[in-house]
Amino acid sequence: MSSTQEFTNRLIHETSPYLLQHAHNPVDWYAWGPEALERARREQRPIFLSIGYSACHWCHVMEHESFENAEIAAVMNEHFVNIKVDREERPDLDHIYMAAVQMMTQHGGWPMSVFLTPDLEPFYGGTYFPPEDRDYGQQVMPGFRRILLGVSEAWQNRRGEVARSAGQLAAALAQMNELAASGPAVSLDLIDQAVARLARGFDAEHGGFGRAPKFPHPMDLKLCLRHWKRTGRSESLEMVVSTLDRMARGGIYDQLGGGFHRYSTDARWLVPHFEKMLYDNALLAQTYLEAHQATANGEFSRVARETLDYVLREMTSPEGGFFSTQDADSEGVEGKFFVWSLAEVQSLLGPATDSFSYVFDVTADGNWDGHNILNSLKTMDQCARLLRIDRAALEQSLAASRATLLAARSRRVPPGRDDKVLVSWNGLMIDAMARGFQVLGDERYLAAARRAAEFILEKMWRVPGDAQKSDADQPRAGTTRHSPLTTHLLHSYKDGRARFNAYLDDYGCLIDGLVSLYESDFQAKWLAAALELADVMVEQFWDAAGGGFYFTGKDHEQLIARVRDAHDGATPSGNSMAVAALLRLGKLTGRGDLLEKAERTMQSLAGLLDQQSVQMGQMLIAVDFWLDAPIEIALVGGPSPHAEREFAAALEIIRGRFLPNKVVAALGGGPTPAAAAAAESVAPVPLLANRPAVNEQVTAYVCENFTCELPAIGLDALKRALEARCRAPAGS
Repeated sequence: MSSTQEFTNRLIHETSPYLLQHAHNPVDWYAWGPEALERARREQRPIFLSIGYSACHWCHVMEHESFENAEIAAVMNEHFVNIKVDREERPDLDHIYMAAVQMMTQHGGWPMSVFLTPDLEPFYGGTYFPPEDRDYGQQVMPGFRRILLGVSEAWQNRRGEVARSAGQLAAALAQMNELAASGPAVSLDLIDQAVARLARGFDAEHGGFGRAPKFPHPMDLKLCLRHWKRTGRSESLEMVVSTLDRMARGGIYDQLGGGFHRYSTDARWLVPHFEKMLYDNALLAQTYLEAHQATANGEFSRVARETLDYVLREMTSPEGGFFSTQDADSEGVEGKFFVWSLAEVQSLLGPATDSFSYVFDVTADGNWDGHNILNSLKTMDQCARLLRIDRAALEQSLAASRATLLAARSRRVPPGRDDKVLVSWNGLMIDAMARGFQVLGDERYLAAARRAAEFILEKMWRVPGDAQKSDADQPRAGTTRHSPLTTHLLHSYKDGRARFNAYLDDYGCLIDGLVSLYESDFQAKWLAAALELADVMVEQFWDAAGGGFYFTGKDHEQLIARVRDAHDGATPSGNSMAVAALLRLGKLTGRGDLLEKAERTMQSLAGLLDQQSVQMGQMLIAVDFWLDAPIEIALVGGPSPHAEREFAAALEIIRGRFLPNKVVAALGGGPTPAAAAAAESVAPVPLLANRPAVNEQVTAYVCENFTCELPAIGLDALKRALEARCRAPAGS
């Protein structure tokens, strides 16, 4: 093995933490771009494309075993043009070539290792390869060195065969984006089907869906909540409550610092894959907030609060954006930062050790490789009863113990952090922070959502003409006022540089987050920005022929396929977020053209929704919003001195209830200059036009399809107007 500091390659000029991790490999790495692609075409060399991300454990393993190995690197450099890609910066490339690997091997994952012709057509691939052949009992995994030599031999001696295979695979990738044959009309029956399928895979013992490894499935849980809300079927709610409870007590949840790890390697949520992703924590915070609204379960609000606090503490940039990931590894060991020995706990907690260890499963032998992953096998009520301690006293003691251990843990060597800012994931977290403010009432979350939105709109929205300047990656500040059809959003920000054309999910997630931010502070500027972004999204991504949206804009680099993503992965699909955002924005602003685009997208995907509904939870959430009588609430405060308190109380009534299919526009009350200024800024919100406060009391106009009921005057009337809409019907 070589000393990694003996070499420096081209990746040293990149901003991606993942690419920089490989900047001292002896491999002659290129970033994806003209220099590498032109060399491959000029020399007619095959390309070795390696895709991963900074928090990926097996990416680190393959780097240490193979890419730091001077002998293997020499083979790579002699026979291939070697390109390293951060999947979080270039999800377009990841979508295309991961689909190719899955076609070739029937499985996927990271690191992704794929060989391309100079025309960028894939012809061989896989995921992790050991450096040499490795016997796993029932099969021998070929070593990376042998694969490199075999692929090179095939390219040199059987190029025609390779080219035919690559052409066939490229054609299959192009066909991959053809929509399924038209299915039934989009209807609520599709949601019933999807929930029934989820129920068949539900783990009644441990919560969650399927077997190990077990993922959180936040979109599916949110869909089940909506199904319960509409049908009253208790089983749908029970799946959500059971899963959220078991995850919150499991090792997948950081019992000291808050926040969720990526997934559980076992069925009972004990042993996680320890990296933490911004998107998981955004989506799960949203889910726990909704579950709290639906059930008034204080444990769910606690977990949501602790998760958002973790993001504020460890994942927020001084500039305002949210960082991307934290590694699984610390000091080269997966999970080392997060696990404990009984002796460590005893030395820190003293007499409190017994109760803490009982609640959080700490033993001398450990529960994972001789170490302890903190988790709670029993509920807090069960623990208090079995320990014969008052629950409140037990919780107070545990809170003090957790704080002590968290402080001690903060002195350990922390996991690496990928501190780039991605628009799509930031949009999800802006939404989570805004909703956290609405449900929990904590002003810190609103402030964080505002700062992140302001950061993105200032630093990551540029004019294409600026690309003629010396630094094409550098955005121009203050571009939010330019014509929407001449502005572009950028995808990634790191070290003062915004880079890469934004993708569909960047637009959809950011628009959705801005709508939630508007519904938090009712500043019309957020809707104005969302409308500009929506116009760019339609202009750049819309498929006028078939309906729906492409993942890349029409000004994007031309690749071997133009992906149309419809299926959720760990994050919602771009099409589903575009639809969700357009539905909410269209309802708030009266933009029928946006609602029409959303409806056409749903209908274009009817065939897929019918066949593969369990992979399209977020799109079905949008279907539920569209078809289950969404309401528009216009709330107007009165002019009296006590109107501000009354207005705040009215918002609490609205926000304390589980009403997922709604939009809210509001003008605060009170005889202040700020209230007068707010009254003049309703232009983007026609829902508020001609909606006065009646009898100087807070007044709510509850509408469907822009047709309103009689105004609800005062707090009691508002409660009555919402009461029937909040109660789930009796289930069958």
